[in-house]
Amino acid sequence: MKKILFVIAIIAFACTASVQKQDPENITSLEQLLMEKSIYDFKMNDINGEEVDFSQFKGKRLLLVNVASKCGYTPQYADLQKLHEAHGDQVVIIGFPANNFGGQEPGSNEEIAQFCSENYGVTFKMMDKISVKGADKHPLYRWLSDKDLNGWNDKEPSWNFCKYFIDENGKLLKFFPSSVKPTSEDIISLVTA
Repeated sequence: MKKILFVIAIIAFACTASVQKQDPENITSLEQLLMEKSIYDFKMNDINGEEVDFSQFKGKRLLLVNVASKCGYTPQYADLQKLHEAHGDQVVIIGFPANNFGGQEPGSNEEIAQFCSENYGVTFKMMDKISVKGADKHPLYRWLSDKDLNGWNDKEPSWNFCKYFIDENGKLLKFFPSSVKPTSEDIISLVTA
């Protein structure tokens, strides 16, 4: 019994010391996530390294897509671009390069931007390469895939080109798997509603 109490005391001391030493400039992803209660609380860099404050998207519909350059679904870049050109005034499309599935996005931000421009003429917003699943999942994707944070959805991307649709009030409305094309009636009807 004394050994158990000793171990508990050591753990409590270590936790207290850790909390006391914490630098407010060095907040962990989990702590950051707990502070972010809406899509508009996020800030992250775009593919060119410029900070994007998601509060600028208040009042706009969003389609968030995890993308990759060497995937069977990569031609959906063309559909995303078509959607952007046809309905860019109604929905903001944001691509999130990620290398979580089959190593299908190995490139740097510069290589990804060049690939998207040269092969698909991408002009919609592209973000910094992140992780969209696993222990190092970006806080934004934690928010998108945790019903305690977003209100209803627990689905995380199962492959490249999964899509999350957010309404103009910042509410996550729908999750679409990779197989649903950006120009499908399901997505168009949300964009034009």
